[in-house]
Amino acid sequence: MKEKILELIADQFNRNVDEINEDTSFEDDLNADSIDIVELVMSIEDEFGIEIEDEVLERIHTIGDVLDYMEEME
Repeated sequence: MKEKILELIADQFNRNVDEINEDTSFEDDLNADSIDIVELVMSIEDEFGIEIEDEVLERIHTIGDVLDYMEEME
């Protein structure tokens, strides 16, 4: 699952998977705005067949935040 999430993030932000890690900040390192985060969440929802609550978006600042949330969902 972690690898697939990293692939989704790398694809969306036009990066290689080896350029990103759990400490990568969406805002600071990937120059993402709230729309980019929503699009990423929609991609994750589609890929894994889940629904992520809107309030979770406010807690997502790094790739690690996404991975931690997905682990909680399992």
